[in-house]
Amino acid sequence: MDQEPPQHAALPQHAITIRVRYPEVDAMGYLHHSRYLQYFEIGRVELLRSRGHSYADLERQGVFFVVTKAEIRFKAPARYDEELTLLTKLVRATHVRYDHAYELRRGDTLLAEGTTTIACVGRDGQIRQIPESLVPGSA
Repeated sequence: MDQEPPQHAALPQHAITIRVRYPEVDAMGYLHHSRYLQYFEIGRVELLRSRGHSYADLERQGVFFVVTKAEIRFKAPARYDEELTLLTKLVRATHVRYDHAYELRRGDTLLAEGTTTIACVGRDGQIRQIPESLVPGSA
């Protein structure tokens, strides 16, 4: 059930700007490691929005995505009030899951990179097929 659908178009990517807020930093003024996954989630939601979909609307329709795998590789720290760019890329899509890759940068400096796998589930928590409208390359 985890077969890849045909890829008719390039897989989407989207960049957003994030400013590190004071409550997101630790006592040393560095972005706390727990916030990176939250940033990645913001990136996924905004990538979806850039394709004309609202995650809130999907939830109302009984379509949910759960994180099944997450990985972060930290390269350099981010600090309070810095403006960062997060690039979120869809790197693989199957009928029931998406794999994303992330790059968090301050200018040209790579601060962190990561990956996640999310699975599509219904309101009952059971795996379900991703709606056709969300498949890359669908009309």
